[in-house]
Parts: sequence; structure tokens; C-alpha cells
Amino acid sequence: MGVGAREIALDVLISCEQDKQPYDRLIKSVLAKYDYMEASDKALIKRLCDGVIERRIELVFYINHFSRTPAGKMKPIIRNLVLMGVYQILYMDRIPDHAAVNEAVKLAKKRGLSSLSGFVNGVLRNISRNKESLPLPDRKEDVTRYLSVRYSLPEWIIDMWVGTYGTEVTEEIAKAFLENTGVSVRFSEKIMTEEIAKLIEEYESQGIKCRKSCINNKCFYLLGTEGIEKLPGFSEGKLTVQDASSAMAVRSAGIKKGDTVIDVCAAPGGKSIYAAELTGETGQVISFDVSEKKLPLIEENIERMGLKNIKAMCRDARTPDEAYIGKADVVLADVPCSGLGVIGKKKDIKYNMTPEGIESLTELQKEIIKSAFLYLRKGGTLLYSTCTIDRAENEEMAEWIEKNLPLEKTDSLQLLPGVNDCDGFFMARFVKK
Repeated sequence: MGVGAREIALDVLISCEQDKQPYDRLIKSVLAKYDYMEASDKALIKRLCDGVIERRIELVFYINHFSRTPAGKMKPIIRNLVLMGVYQILYMDRIPDHAAVNEAVKLAKKRGLSSLSGFVNGVLRNISRNKESLPLPDRKEDVTRYLSVRYSLPEWIIDMWVGTYGTEVTEEIAKAFLENTGVSVRFSEKIMTEEIAKLIEEYESQGIKCRKSCINNKCFYLLGTEGIEKLPGFSEGKLTVQDASSAMAVRSAGIKKGDTVIDVCAAPGGKSIYAAELTGETGQVISFDVSEKKLPLIEENIERMGLKNIKAMCRDARTPDEAYIGKADVVLADVPCSGLGVIGKKKDIKYNMTPEGIESLTELQKEIIKSAFLYLRKGGTLLYSTCTIDRAENEEMAEWIEKNLPLEKTDSLQLLPGVNDCDGFFMARFVKK
């Protein structure tokens, strides 16, 4: 089954590379398909895929140093076989180097590439022999190149962050993305501290490492859980998946009991759910999302959390719904963004985003906000947020909002991975004049 696990991982990596499928959805569907496999085999599939995608730039750098054929010119099967082999050699201590090499060679032959099995063997053995003294770009000579390879981030992202935050903070951010913090969860407002403590104790008895967030005492990071839906309390609606940064954004909107809240980009529903808990039974939350396919996910989370004061509807956030204009006390606008603040969780984002992509996103963000603020009553609050750490989508967008719309900014905050105990996240609060 070990070879089977590696072969499945190989196919996932090739699919990500060639079809540009979002990795998080792909790996979830693959693990569901092979749910009958041993837990250790499923863990191997995920570890190999996560590792290769997360550290691809670094792994390619080493391959290019030790191989006469650059990684970019290799056949896709061979390239990804070698990437998997190098990752195992460098980062998976429980797998002996010779086993990683032999399994890669076997897979090359199984896929009809016996003539290249010797090449695979040679490159991997060469890296194995030299793994204690692997080269890196000279930091003093080219700090961008060094940080890019060391932390597997595209150079344009490094340059952008160094220009905004400086070299030291950029390195802290990059380092944080490679740390496995686990699944971010938030316990419901109706769950008291004592019950949370009992649930955490139960999780820890199952071998799950639990760490409370430094910025929200109801948010925890769970490391080592096989599936969030299997946790005690999850199906009963005692907790939901949400990062502390996202929870902070909802809190910062100042939602009160009885408020009407409109969430214009709601899927998968985490912010709407928290808003519904805060506004209580006397208030209401209207959850809009452009994707009809995502509505069942929002509704499923609403039902699981036992909330009766949320209505989910399919709406394009760029086009206001006449029925709700001027009706909201609070509008939550967690707009589509580059996602560069959650690279640690969505590992392929850094390869798929481009500067041009960010530019097109800022235009979409403007369209959404021009529509979203119309839902506000006079004196109502608009909470603009993104899960990125890019000035163009954050501070510059907040400036644009205040300059072009009848909204006054009252507060804003940029959270950074490695600096703050959460995802990279931006939030800005505006009041309708």
C-alpha cells in the first residue's frame, strides 16, 4: 500500500501542475475517494503532496543544482517523482533515504519510463549524499533570491513584502507559512469556558495538540486531528472552523443584539455564523454569495450550529438587491482577494497569483464595495476585510473607499503571520455618514 500511496500522491501533484486545480479541493476529494485506505497511507499521501507543493521552489533549486537536466525540462512524471523523492530525503526522517530512492525508481518503471529510472536514481542519490551541505543563494549578494529559495516563495512576492514591511518582518512572515499550526476552530458563543475546557481535554486525550489563540479565548489551533467533523461537539454545533483573525474582524464590526447584518461574500459561512451568534435571536443575518454551489455548504453550517436567524441567498455582490437597500446596521464585506495571508493553509496560492491578478482583484473589490455600502442605514457600519497582506488590496483600498464613498474610516488593522498569532488578515471599519 506504500507504493499505492506514493502513486496517488504523484497523480495529485501532476494534476495540480497541469490542470491548475485548486489543491485544497483536490486533496480533499482524493482522500475521500481513498477513505478505505489505512490511516497511515492517507497521511503519507497528504504529507507528500503538502510538502512538495509547500517547498517546491526550494526543491527545484536543489534538483537543478545536482541534475544535468533542469527540473523544468523533465517529463512531468519524472519531475514530480524526483520532487517527491527529494522531499522525503530532506524532510521525512522516518523514511530511510534508500527507501525513498527505491520507491521512486519502482514508480518510474511502473509508469513505463524504465529508461529514465537510472536518471531518477542518480539525481536522488546525489542529493542524499550531499544533504548535509546543500547550497543556498548567497544572502548578502541577493537577499530576494535567498528568501525565495529558503522559504519557497516567488521572488515578486518577496520584493513586494520587503518594500512594505522590510526584510526582517518579511522573513518572519515567510517562516510562519512553513509552520504547521493545525486547524483553526472557534467555539460557539453559547459554549461556556468550563465546557470548552472539557472538550479540549477530550481532544488531547485523543492525541490532538490544542493551543489557545493569543487574540481570542474561544479560538484554538488543533494539530493532529484526522477530521474536524469527527471531533466531539462538532456535529452538535459547539464549534466551527474559523481563524482567530476572521473572528476578530466580525467582533470589530461592533454587532449588537437585534442588529440586521448583511454578509455580501459569505461562503463558507464562518462570519455569518459568528454575526448571528452576536446579534442574537432578535436580530437577523442575510448571507449572500455569488456561487450557487456554495450555498448548501453555508446552509449546512447554519443548520449544524443550530441558528434560526440566518437566511442564505445566491446574489452577485456587485449588484445590490433592492429589497435590502438601507436596511442593514452592519455590512460584512470580506471580499475576494489574492489570499496571500493564508499561504500556510492554501499552499498553491503563491504559484497561481500574479501582480496582474492582484490588479484585476482590486477592480472587483471596488465594484463590490460600491454596491455593498448601499445596504447600510445612516450611521451603519461597513467592515471591509481580506485574507491578504498586500497594500494595494488593503490600506490603499481603504483610502479609496473613504475618498470615493460617503463612508468614514474609524479604524483599521493589518495582522501578519509570524508577527501575530493568526492568519494574515486586514480589516477596516467604516461608518456611513
